[in-house]
Amino acid sequence: MADHPLHLLTEKFLKREITRRQFVKAAGALGLSLPMLGSLVAQVSAQEGMSSAATAENVAKEKYSGQTLNVVWESGLQAQDPLVFSGPLWTEKTGVNINVIEVGGGTELFSRQLTEHLSGTGGFDVLSAFPSWMADYVFGGVVEPLDDFIAQYGNPNDANDITDLYKDLGKFEGKTYGLFDDGDTLVLYYRKDLFEEHGAEFAQAMGYELAPPTTWKQFEEIAKFFTEKLSPDVYGAAFGRGSGVFWNTVMFMPHFKANGGRLFDPETMDATIAGAEGLRTIQEMAHMNRWMPPGIEQLTAIDTFQEWLAGKYAMTWFWPPLGRWSAGMAEGIEQLSFVPESKVKGNVGYALLPGDITQMAGGFNLCVSADSPNKELAYLFIQWLNSPEISLQRVTLPYALRDPFRLSHFASDEYRALWPEAGDYLNTLLQAGEKSSLDLLIPGAQEYSDAIDRACTAVYAGTDAQAALDTATQEFNAITDRLGRDKQKQAYANYLTLAGAYPSANLVDAPSNLEVE
Repeated sequence: MADHPLHLLTEKFLKREITRRQFVKAAGALGLSLPMLGSLVAQVSAQEGMSSAATAENVAKEKYSGQTLNVVWESGLQAQDPLVFSGPLWTEKTGVNINVIEVGGGTELFSRQLTEHLSGTGGFDVLSAFPSWMADYVFGGVVEPLDDFIAQYGNPNDANDITDLYKDLGKFEGKTYGLFDDGDTLVLYYRKDLFEEHGAEFAQAMGYELAPPTTWKQFEEIAKFFTEKLSPDVYGAAFGRGSGVFWNTVMFMPHFKANGGRLFDPETMDATIAGAEGLRTIQEMAHMNRWMPPGIEQLTAIDTFQEWLAGKYAMTWFWPPLGRWSAGMAEGIEQLSFVPESKVKGNVGYALLPGDITQMAGGFNLCVSADSPNKELAYLFIQWLNSPEISLQRVTLPYALRDPFRLSHFASDEYRALWPEAGDYLNTLLQAGEKSSLDLLIPGAQEYSDAIDRACTAVYAGTDAQAALDTATQEFNAITDRLGRDKQKQAYANYLTLAGAYPSANLVDAPSNLEVE
């Protein structure tokens, strides 16, 4: 066995003669299945030394038992993780208590953590931050650099267990300020039973196979087909179009990028969203609404996912939890009593958005507050939470909304056995983790997002598309001027280095041949 290719490959990796990525690729070339590959990665990691979870537990128990950490978490289902599972488990293993501070999501969470920093009370130890907030938090001095802690206590393999898209989302200008903790990619869900039942009729009428759409033109044609044939019982599609939060922005971004759009001129930081690419995108989005349920312009993604579970749509989009709930994983779970019983169980397929692209929309980094009096302990806790073995348990909780982000999550036999189609689901999420567009990760990201949302909702209400985009351009430029063009140019240049800033899209398709009004 000493000269077996797999043994030789493992030896090369342990001697650092090849990188982890080269090791994984070469092992896959030897014919290992994804679950077998995940098991091998775990075994090799174990040979390299103590896991990051065990290190964090041992140090925290020895140095900090009896102390308390104040941990900020998004309220609701997200907070059930530290309240019900990880917090009590950490206390059991280390003697360190966790005080969970629940804060409303989105802008409320962003503002509360920033305000606490400005007050200087030191009341927060662990922060929860969208990747799109990191530039604001770094420039504002809100978050502590983590590289020294990682060098002292971390296992280098933990970073190598994360896809390229995700691994740098906690970094800014080369320094680490957060541990990425939530693969919040959008997924296109479609009804396999409806696609099979009506496939022959669709192919005869349209001249191509009924399958998950690869272009937005195909998406609209499929939605139109089902709506005209099955409504009002079933509509071809439904996406949350209501204003606020970021329902419209998270759909505009990958669609715009797939159409070849860019948000700024990197030299001047002038907004470029009102060009031909932006106009095409917002017109296509508005035109699709006619094949969605009446009143779609007022519905949010939360509204539409419940109708999806009731079997009312042929296609929809949502974050990864909807895939689990569609499979019936919410049934019998106290925290998920609000989720309707799934009427689509066993009939759901998963795909990326048209253009072979999707959106990394939201997500969380685990951060240490720069004002914490317990910085080392706070870091040990987030290292433990984020470690491969503990994070796997957290992303398989049915109620906590954390989504897979590690290669070992996607390869997990345990996860793949949760429902019959779980392997297809995880394979799609792995693709999404390699092909996602990223939210805009520069200061003022929420403000820019709000401007896009306002433009979309204005067009849905009848405003001329070019006029709406021109207004958004003025708002973009005003935000940039207020925050400082040089500072924004610096942050945008950093954003452009990230794998998902402008991913390659395969949307080589003419604009819709349906008249755009």
